[in-house]
Amino acid sequence: MLTNLHVKNLALIDEAEVEFGPGLNILTGETGAGKSILIGSINAALGKKISREMIRTGETSALVELVFETENPHVLELLKEMDLEAEEGQVIISRKITGSRSVCRINGEACNISQVKALASLLLDIHGQHEHQSLLYPDRQIAILDAFAGTEAATAKGEVRALYQEWKNVRKELSAYELDEEARKREAAFLTFEINEIDQAELKEGEDEALETAYRKMGHAKKIAESLQTVYAITGYGAENSAGEQVGRAIRELQQAAVYDDALSGPSQTLSDIDGLLNDFNREISAYLSELTFSEEEYYETEKRLDEINRLKAKYGKTMEEIAAYREEQQKKLEKLENFESCRAALQEQLQKTEQKLDAAAHNLSKIRRNYAKRLETQIIEGLRDLNFLHVAFEISFEKTKSYTENGTDAVEFLISTNPGEAIRPLAKVVSGGELSRIMLAIKTILADRDETETLIFDEIDTGISGRTAQKVSEKMAQIGQRHQVICITHLPQIAAMADSHFEIEKNVEENETVTSIHPLSEEDSVRELARMLGGAKITDSVLANASEMKELAQVQKSARLK
Repeated sequence: MLTNLHVKNLALIDEAEVEFGPGLNILTGETGAGKSILIGSINAALGKKISREMIRTGETSALVELVFETENPHVLELLKEMDLEAEEGQVIISRKITGSRSVCRINGEACNISQVKALASLLLDIHGQHEHQSLLYPDRQIAILDAFAGTEAATAKGEVRALYQEWKNVRKELSAYELDEEARKREAAFLTFEINEIDQAELKEGEDEALETAYRKMGHAKKIAESLQTVYAITGYGAENSAGEQVGRAIRELQQAAVYDDALSGPSQTLSDIDGLLNDFNREISAYLSELTFSEEEYYETEKRLDEINRLKAKYGKTMEEIAAYREEQQKKLEKLENFESCRAALQEQLQKTEQKLDAAAHNLSKIRRNYAKRLETQIIEGLRDLNFLHVAFEISFEKTKSYTENGTDAVEFLISTNPGEAIRPLAKVVSGGELSRIMLAIKTILADRDETETLIFDEIDTGISGRTAQKVSEKMAQIGQRHQVICITHLPQIAAMADSHFEIEKNVEENETVTSIHPLSEEDSVRELARMLGGAKITDSVLANASEMKELAQVQKSARLK
């Protein structure tokens, strides 16, 4: 669960720290106090795009840090894949935002946004103010059904996805055989030309590098000879001031001196060794010069061969290895064309077999979905009745898609009727925003039993409801809170009364600056906040009494549910 939220220099928040608890955590406050900023900061930490303008005025950076405690094995497994560890099940996600960039960290280690998002998807689920609109889209509806079907559907979907990819690949390969006779002949002639051109060149591995070296040497033979002759003149023997003559003279002088002092025998030997090395060096230079020849014909042939190799490189690959690989690829294409009919027949047979497997897998997935759809229909109807849809009818319709997809062959649509006598129709044509939010809440409650995500966040899911319906929604939120940590921003006192932990978000002016803060409420303060939500600006004794009674009744209802 999310145990700690720390926000610094983000929008109206100077610095705020919240310690969340298990069960139902309720956040309330006046309109405009900054409730949305708090959810925005959590989203920012979890990788959602955020404007640099959200950095608090006068500051250069903002920081959001989330601390989780988890026992979810999937979270621990993902951390291991990222080469990270969760000490005693603790996961810390932070994001620092500056004017030019942002830096994300998981347990102190720098990471990228995609890693944070992958981890966040396992740690918590944020249901925003407008997420219920996603219920109107068929892909979201089928995802809900598959989530309800759990591992049975997930396994079947994995098989369908793998077979669909194989089916697609075979179809793509088969499309290359949609050539008429003339086109095949032209393609075969072109491939044959390219293969022959490469073969006729008789390329040898490493030949290009050897030719480059030889060509460079021949191209600079004159300069090499002049330089080596100068070196030989400087270091050789014969010239009066050459290094060889000078060293020879030094040896003779040193040997004469060494006759009178044995201590000079060492330096004398060293100088003799130098003389020997110099002799060896000069012999090597002399031998190199004697072998250094320049042939115009050889130079021309080398240049011609290099031009040929470079021309082939420009057409078929940057290296000799790439040219060879290209040649093999073209050879395979040519063989397919030469065996066109047999290859096409083999692919058609493969496609037929893959399609049969795919059809069977898709049918199996559809059967699983239809089985679970009946159960989900029943549970959604029960859940909606709990949320004051007293005469609701709900169905999940199935149609077959025109072609295979990686999701199978099912097109799923949620149908509903909320009033007696009304025909059952698609969600988009029937329900209002407030009704949609209740339907989503009913679905979230059903999926909560199957969902391993430990923390659920609801951002004003109660929009557009009041009265008895609000009471029903509050009971549903408390029910989810028995199995998950729930963090809920609400404007309804009926929901706030159910809180296990109640927090107030306030906006104040401090030293001519607007600052949003958040703090936990005691039992007495929670009642006063409920009174504000019930009575508005003026809180009378009767409003306080109503708030206190609402709080007590909520606790009684929660206790009864737990029993």
